[in-house]
Amino acid sequence: MPEAFLSLPPLNALRAFEASARHLNFRVAAEELNVTQGAVAQHIRGLETHLGTKLFERLPRGLALTDQGRAYVPNIRRAFDLISEATQLLRPEPARLTISVTPSFATKWLIPRLQDFMADNPLVDLRVLASESLSSFQADGVDIAVRQGRPPFGAGLIVDLLFPQQIIAICSPALLPAGATEIPAAEIQHHVLLHDAHNLWPEFMEKAVGLKMTAELKRMRFNQTSLAIDAAIAGQGIALASRFLVAADLAAGRLVQPVSGEMRGTQDFYVVMPRKQRHPEPTQAVRQWLLDAGERPPI
Repeated sequence: MPEAFLSLPPLNALRAFEASARHLNFRVAAEELNVTQGAVAQHIRGLETHLGTKLFERLPRGLALTDQGRAYVPNIRRAFDLISEATQLLRPEPARLTISVTPSFATKWLIPRLQDFMADNPLVDLRVLASESLSSFQADGVDIAVRQGRPPFGAGLIVDLLFPQQIIAICSPALLPAGATEIPAAEIQHHVLLHDAHNLWPEFMEKAVGLKMTAELKRMRFNQTSLAIDAAIAGQGIALASRFLVAADLAAGRLVQPVSGEMRGTQDFYVVMPRKQRHPEPTQAVRQWLLDAGERPPI
């Protein structure tokens, strides 16, 4: 080991000196360093012995730096700053990415999987922008999005199908007749029908149930699909939703399908991102994670 390193004071003693110089109090320095006050005082005595000079004046109500201590502390602080900066350079900064999704997609699909995402992508700091309005990749700083619609989305975009729009009816098991697994088709529209902004009930009744919709006796309207799903779980009525959004609730028995028919919609769900990405590697990682998670069983 070089002779210069052999003459350096112990690092713990220097940390104790720097903290004590900031607080001018051994007790407070000890609390910051999570050691005892006696340990800090011992480190300082050892440092003073090593340097052959006194660094503090011990006063009845605290400490005061000596001239030598005041001259020494700025360089010690600078040395710790350099160590901290050098260490940070070895630790890669998380890539900050923004994903744009609808509130219903966020609450019913994305948020339950975020823990898995963080485990799979520890170097991605993901910001979730949940809005019914269409966010802009440029103006809103969006890196990747899940959008519902039909292609083409634009020449400058990379588009992958995430989920087809498979519309099913859902309700609480409590709404089923005793001992039954379904509600008779003719009885569906006599229940409270929970509508969202898509207003698919008339089309669903005709295509999936095979009945013409008559005037509804009871209805509730929500501006978001997730709210209609929550109302269905609470036993408030029958809602329509994309199968993937309610797969976990169906598997857990919180929801059932009161009719077996389903309707293939035209507004599928896609992963969309610009061809020119600000952070290509982490954005591709998020894209692949979304596509992989879309193929896994519900959680």
